Amino acid sequence: METQKIKTAVVVLNWNGKAWLEKFLANLVKHSQEATVFVADNASTDDSVDFVKSNFPSVKIIINASNGGYAKGYNDALKQIDAEYCVLINSDIEVTEDWLSPIINLMDSDKKIAACQPKLLDYKKRNTFEYAGASGGFIDNLGYPFCRGRIFDDIEQDKGQYNDAIEVFWATGACLFVRTSNYSEVGGLDEDFFAHQEEIDLCWRLKNKGYKVMVEPKSVIYHVGGGTLNAGSPFKTHLNFRNNLFMLFKNLPTSSLFITIPIRLLLDGVAAITFLNKENGMQHVLSIAKAHFIFYFKIPKLIAKRQKIKQKNNLIGKVDWSILLQNKIKGIKRFTDL
Repeated sequence: METQKIKTAVVVLNWNGKAWLEKFLANLVKHSQEATVFVADNASTDDSVDFVKSNFPSVKIIINASNGGYAKGYNDALKQIDAEYCVLINSDIEVTEDWLSPIINLMDSDKKIAACQPKLLDYKKRNTFEYAGASGGFIDNLGYPFCRGRIFDDIEQDKGQYNDAIEVFWATGACLFVRTSNYSEVGGLDEDFFAHQEEIDLCWRLKNKGYKVMVEPKSVIYHVGGGTLNAGSPFKTHLNFRNNLFMLFKNLPTSSLFITIPIRLLLDGVAAITFLNKENGMQHVLSIAKAHFIFYFKIPKLIAKRQKIKQKNNLIGKVDWSILLQNKIKGIKRFTDL
C-alpha cells in the first residue's frame, strides 16, 4: 500500500548536539503534533542518536554518512522525506504553541511562496530580536545581509513594530520553512558553502526563479544562537566571507557583477584590518585571506553554477543602497529609520 505523503516535516539537523536535544526536543515535539518530527544526524560521535531513540519514539531518525555541514546534511536528509513542506530548524530553538500553522496557512494560500520564516527572538533576552533572522532578511547593493530588527550587530527590542507578514529577500536558516518541490527544483542548498549564508543563496535562487520568500511573525520562536560555531570563531569568519563571495558571483546580474565583486574584495580587506584589534585578530585576517584565495580557485566552478541560474534585477528585498553607509557612516541602527 502506498504511504501517504506527509504535509509537514520538521527536521532537526544534529551533530554532537545531545545537550541541545535534551534541552529543546521535548518542547519541539509537544508543539508540533500536526507535523512529523525528524532528527537528521550528521555522523555524530556522541550518544545523541541513542538519546533520541530511547526518549522520543515518535521522532524519526535519519543517519547521514558524514558531517557535510548544514547544506549537505539537509540535502541528504530531505531526499529521504516525502513531505509537502519541510521545516529546517536548529537544535538550539524553543518553539511556541501553534508555531507551525500560521506559516503553513500562509504558504497554502499562495503557491508562489517557496520559503518562509517565523519571528526570531533571543532565547536569553526574550523581548529582543535574535541576530540570525529577526523578522525577515534583506540584502543591500553590495551583498551585505540585514534584517527587520537587526543591522550588523545593532539588535532591536521587539515592540511589535515588525509583526506584519511581508515578502523579504531571505529567510533564516535557523528556522526555514520550504516548499519541498521548489527546494528540489533549484537543487537544494549549495553544498560548497558547508555552513553560513547558504540559506540566503537558496532564497536568492528561488527569487531568481520567480518565487516569493516571506516572514510570518504570527509564528514566534526563541533562538539561542551560536550553538555550533560561536561569533568569535575564525572558521566562522572564513565561511561568512567566502560564502558571501560565492553567493554574489552566482546570483548577481551581469550588469552589476563586475562592479560589486571588486568593491567587496576591497571592503573585505578593510574589514580584515578592523579584526586586528579583536581577540585572535591575526587568525581572523588569515581566515579572510584564505576565503579570497578559495574564491579565486573556485571561479571556474562558480561560472558553471552561474550558467544554470537566470539572474534577475529588481528583486523584492534587495535594496539599491548600501547598509554599510547607512549604519557605519550615518549611524542608523534601526530598520524603521532606513
